[in-house]
Amino acid sequence: PFNGRTHSLKYFFTAVSGDIDFPEFTIVGLVDEEHFIYFDSNMKKVVPKTEWMKQKEGADYWDTQSQLAAGTHQVFRNNIQVAKEKFNHSTGVHTFQLTYGCEWDDQTGATDGFRQEGYDGEDFMSLDLKEMRWISPVQQGFSTQNKWNNNRAYLEDQACLDFCAICISPQVSLLQKSSSSPVSCHATGFYPSGVTVTWMRNGQEHHTDVDLSETLPNEDRTFQKTSTIRVTPIELKKNQYSCVVKHQGETIRKILTEKEIRTNRGDSVRSGIIVFAVVVLVVIGVAGYIVCQKKRGEDGQL
Repeated sequence: PFNGRTHSLKYFFTAVSGDIDFPEFTIVGLVDEEHFIYFDSNMKKVVPKTEWMKQKEGADYWDTQSQLAAGTHQVFRNNIQVAKEKFNHSTGVHTFQLTYGCEWDDQTGATDGFRQEGYDGEDFMSLDLKEMRWISPVQQGFSTQNKWNNNRAYLEDQACLDFCAICISPQVSLLQKSSSSPVSCHATGFYPSGVTVTWMRNGQEHHTDVDLSETLPNEDRTFQKTSTIRVTPIELKKNQYSCVVKHQGETIRKILTEKEIRTNRGDSVRSGIIVFAVVVLVVIGVAGYIVCQKKRGEDGQL
């Protein structure tokens, strides 16, 4: 459920071999523990699993993602065969899985990424992001561990976790119902939630007749915040008033002028147009894995 502070993004890539009634390869994506994308080698398509994801992207996008996922399928088909050889397994049902993603706090900006690979439900390889080295807890993984640690391209896989730092800038509008109504400074569609909305009068902070709302979630998991000021037309002519919105190091300034102020005559303010950066997340999460594999070279396997 949405809590407005701590978030997570996780991907599970799973390959299986042997006589089992299960797709040979699957990809599952979770955002805040909500299942939002899925792929398997039987249907050969990446599909959205939430309504907000379905509404965001068209057929071309999903076709591209499906092609990339099909390429990843081939990588994992090879990996499970190599793992079986390392463990001297020639028969039976076996699995190879990659899990990676991150958790982050949208108030403090703190992030924690992870990447783990497993065989038959046991740890096979993990990336220590602090030490920037691969670690295997089993003897069968030592050769892969040494190979990857001696190749910078393998260590550069950390780039695939950089989506933790994604930010979405706010859209800022000045709204007023009539010339005698209060003016609202409305910031929406931003992520993460940390934002400040203040008023300036002739270059100085102004707090008189100002009301500030709470930061609220949009349906698309971005955020919105509104601050309202009461100022007479005479005061507005004599002084320069401006709304200042600060978000993740970015400052947006809107000066109260007739040109900038939108009247609310039945027009509704659009909510954030980017769905929780899911477009970027999916590209980095699914397609990004392919990019990382290509950095390793054509044999970028175990």
